[in-house]
Amino acid sequence: MTRISLDNPSYYINRELSWMAFNRRVLEEAYDERNPSLERLKFLSITASNLDEFCEVRVAALAQQIEDGNTDAGPDGLSPSEEKDLLSETIHDFVNDQYRCWNDELRPTLAQNGIRVLGIEDLDAEASAFVEQYCERELDLLVTPVTVDPSHPFPRVINKALCVGFLLRRRRRSALTYTGVVTVPRALPRLIRLPSQDTVDFIFLADLVTHHASRMYHGYDIISAAAFRVTRNSNLYLAEEESRSLLESVRAELHNRRKGDAVRLEIEADANPEIIERLRSNFELESWQVFPVDGPVNLYRLFNIYEQVDRPDLKFKPFVPRELRLTGKSRDIFEELRSHDILLHHPFDSFDAVTSFIETAAEDPLVLSIKQTLYRTNEQSPIVPSLISAAATKEVTAVVELKARFDEASNIRWARELEDAGVQVFYGLVGLKTHCKLSLMVRHDPDGMTRSYAHLGTGNYNAATARFYTDLSLLTADPEITSAVHDVFSFLTAYAEHPNYDPLLVSPLDMAEHSLALIAREAEHARQGRPARIIAKMNALLDKNIILALYRASQAGVEIDLLVRGMCALRPGIPRVSDRIRVRSIVGRLLEHSRIYYFSNGGEEEIYLGSADWMPRNLYERVEVTFPLKDMLLRDRVRHEILDAYLADNAKTRLLQKNGSYIRAWQAHGKRAPKEAALFNAQEFLISLAEGKQSIDAIPHTIKRVSRRRGTEKGLRTR
Repeated sequence: MTRISLDNPSYYINRELSWMAFNRRVLEEAYDERNPSLERLKFLSITASNLDEFCEVRVAALAQQIEDGNTDAGPDGLSPSEEKDLLSETIHDFVNDQYRCWNDELRPTLAQNGIRVLGIEDLDAEASAFVEQYCERELDLLVTPVTVDPSHPFPRVINKALCVGFLLRRRRRSALTYTGVVTVPRALPRLIRLPSQDTVDFIFLADLVTHHASRMYHGYDIISAAAFRVTRNSNLYLAEEESRSLLESVRAELHNRRKGDAVRLEIEADANPEIIERLRSNFELESWQVFPVDGPVNLYRLFNIYEQVDRPDLKFKPFVPRELRLTGKSRDIFEELRSHDILLHHPFDSFDAVTSFIETAAEDPLVLSIKQTLYRTNEQSPIVPSLISAAATKEVTAVVELKARFDEASNIRWARELEDAGVQVFYGLVGLKTHCKLSLMVRHDPDGMTRSYAHLGTGNYNAATARFYTDLSLLTADPEITSAVHDVFSFLTAYAEHPNYDPLLVSPLDMAEHSLALIAREAEHARQGRPARIIAKMNALLDKNIILALYRASQAGVEIDLLVRGMCALRPGIPRVSDRIRVRSIVGRLLEHSRIYYFSNGGEEEIYLGSADWMPRNLYERVEVTFPLKDMLLRDRVRHEILDAYLADNAKTRLLQKNGSYIRAWQAHGKRAPKEAALFNAQEFLISLAEGKQSIDAIPHTIKRVSRRRGTEKGLRTR
């Protein structure tokens, strides 16, 4: 048999095009009439926010590569210039579909439900009077009109600031035209609620700026006006080795980010061509970086409607997460953990159990020390105040990641407050982001023994996102795991490398090596005729070495199911290469964020959970931790409750095809869209399970299960 070269570029999907395919799956949810109307609007706004970040980071990096003359091809064989051409067409098509969704689908549907977004021409007398008063009392006091001429240079437009551009002509010098620019005040809401009786009405603030332009530009005729927005490069470029203070470097670079090179111009589609050209030239953009939009500039602001409109009938039915119920008589979390580990599946299981674990440790006089990593947390989080409070009586250490993209400012503030309270604050290691999710407590227990207790998670210590991100938490007093967590903290604070971190996998030290070994071991089991299967759930799969290992495992006979929410460079279904690999992506009301790695291991099943995707940045450029589930019954819960549910989903699952496209799960066999009763929605099922309205027997029997009921009983008894 001819040996197949696995370096063939056709075996790999382009990273950026794969990300755009993910955002299109989110957009499909905005188009999906089975979703409530306001939830559809929310999905549309999310696609806009996603695209903002993609342009700020990925498109900016691509433009930089081209400017630097980089011609190196990626695994898919595309040079940066070729990638740009494909990506440009894809993004422009996507933006057109976004605005088609707003204009043809959502705006009419919302209007039918009494929620209207109006233009100036649509206002009745009462609304017109309100607008005039609002402009006089609020808007006019905050706007600063600029006319570009030899004595007034083009104003510095900050990243993603909404502006209105004008083409002006002086009444006394009719032959000359000028560019006018007004930055829409950030202090005011982008959507203004209008007085109304039977409907809920809004108008865009940019429309009010345009409406009142004549008051700002006395002595000019306004030939044309158009709202626009510029997206700038938001990558951080830090020379950490030369920096005396990483905190100060991040602070300075964060300020510079607002002034990075422009990478995208969004402008109203009916703008005067002369305005478009003047702006394009000023921001030094190529034509492919200009996006005329048929509607409001920045669709993310539509999320304000979702937040402000109280219409439960147009939103997903809320659910109450399952609370942790301790089984011991003392209701002591530490006593509970001495008897068994606790596994939590958020948001179905309340994240309060995690924050309570940290709060309890902070208040407990028997706890001697607390160590905590902080990558992203929310403003109202009780975790940081708990660490501050604990510092008065305990040894408290916090490893704060200052370079958590778009959370740098809040993390700098937290770091300052923690330091002022006496917490030992560290900023991780030079050149490596600290992305692992760890909390470690040392306690002198009532029996006289000193023990360690830990939380290890797949998601951030952020109670806000924990309500709609799916993640897993392990609370444990297992000596091997807690000892290894202690060693990871030593690595983070002192760069002290240990020979190994068993039973944890830690990047950039050994996670890649061990992950490849686990895949190779599964391939060997298949060759020997033993049970061999891999199920891996993650946010993204991009690492070429991992993909090569999965291809080889497929060739060896391993059945592989991949649940990859976002980017996936692996191409499934290639004969004799990946024909045993199936790739699913679930996009629904909750953001799939948990990372789960299952290996059947010849019948001796192993499951790892962690903070890392199979991406180069996670394996080689960050400090990540993946941890095993040692308790057999907790493994059964993950395998037969969580993974089985996701693998059975046919409502929100898309299947990756070998040509790089995605189809709905029910389309795989040429079927028509099934009736609602025939759809199995894993996320809704897990919500019902948490609410006690379902049992795991309701999961469609698509995969043979072993000791299913036994696993469920243990999985639930700790709650």
